[in-house]
Amino acid sequence: QEQWLDSGGGSLQVGGSLGLSCAVSGYTYGSVCMTWFRQAPGKERQKVAHITRGGFTYYASPVKGRFTISRDNAKDTVYLQMNSLKPEDTSTYYCARGTGGTGVGCFAYDSWGQGTQVTVSS
Repeated sequence: QEQWLDSGGGSLQVGGSLGLSCAVSGYTYGSVCMTWFRQAPGKERQKVAHITRGGFTYYASPVKGRFTISRDNAKDTVYLQMNSLKPEDTSTYYCARGTGGTGVGCFAYDSWGQGTQVTVSS
């Protein structure tokens, strides 16, 4: 069975930086794309960023210019570098593998990480 391991969360002050990673263990057939989501208590899950196998990236407006998504296709690992963190970035972050894409999009998620908590002090 596949197991996605997302890690790198923690607590820090506003303006700080934090890097998240998500790696697969076991067998995998590869991903069309990888996505980072986040969900805060009492709020719906939101897409943060995604990256396709071809390297196309998407960023949600609130994080554009501050966050960077990247991946290592050979290792099936995806990263999220978060800079200039704000209190509103406080959330549980999840990685997810997409099995469908248009070349620029990412959808049809079939595997998720367990989530890693990011807390930004105000």
